[in-house]
Formats: sequence, structure tokens, C-alpha cells
Amino acid sequence: MTIKIGDKLPEGTLSEFIETETEGCSLGPNTFNVQDLVKGKKIAIFGLPGAYTPTCSAQHVPGYVKHAAELKAKGVDEIWCISVNDAFVMGAWGRDQKATGTVRMMADGNAAYSKALGLDADFSKFGMGTRSQRYSLLVEDGVVTQLNIEQGGKFEVSNAETLLGQL
Repeated sequence: MTIKIGDKLPEGTLSEFIETETEGCSLGPNTFNVQDLVKGKKIAIFGLPGAYTPTCSAQHVPGYVKHAAELKAKGVDEIWCISVNDAFVMGAWGRDQKATGTVRMMADGNAAYSKALGLDADFSKFGMGTRSQRYSLLVEDGVVTQLNIEQGGKFEVSNAETLLGQL
């Protein structure tokens, strides 16, 4: 069942490559409980099929990097990119996209969280296995308040501009 507006985010974990060790976060991949991360926060989340893929790299991530200050000015505490890749790939892609410190590049390595959201997709015909659908959502204290799911390979409603307009 696909998540919908008004639903609480499901339990689960995501991983993030941490480049600078801090108290509570060691250098390298760290696994986080989603429920802990969203408590008391407004988070813009966008999901996409894969790191370094054409639309994801040329439009999706750059749009959120470009509009990050505007999103934060409208009350967004954090911006997350979720993709079915490992934390090492997501960390490298974040550096490549100049997203470090702006967009948290969250790895869903086995698509477990994408499946829990009901937003997984079968990309086997492209040799990519199970991936994430392309979407954006806004979460306030763990509850989905906006949800934009792309249809069939499109990039029309999950962009930063659409989510910004919904705030």
C-alpha cells in the first residue's frame, strides 16, 4: 500500500555517509532510525531511481540544491534525497552534486524503506533491479502533509519548485 497524505512515515532505517566525524556520528556510513530523525521537524524528502542517472543528476538533485535556502526560509528543517544505492555511492554523488551540507543523501541500499513507503519500482528491464519511484513529500513531525508521485518515467511534480509552491 502506498503512503498517502495524513499517514505517519513507516518505521525503518536509512544510511548516510558522514564525511566529518562528530559526537554521535562516526566517519563513514551511519545508519539512522527514520522515526528519530523526523521528530519535531519539517522535512522535504524526494526519492529517485538512482545516483548518477540522467534526470536525477541533471534536474532532480540540482533543483533541491538550488532551492534549498527558499525551502528553509519557508520552515523546512532538512532536505533528504532517498535512493536505492549504498551510502558510499550516495556520499560520492552528494559531493559530485555539491549537495554536501544542503541535502542529506540518504541510502536505502536494499530498497527496504522504499518498499515500506509503497514507493518501490521494478527497474529490472533496465538492469537496475528494485529501485525507488520518483516522488517528493513533505513530512511534519513524522506525518506526510504533501505527496507528489511521478507517473511512468516523468519529471513533472516531484521537483523542488512544486514542493516549494505547496509550502
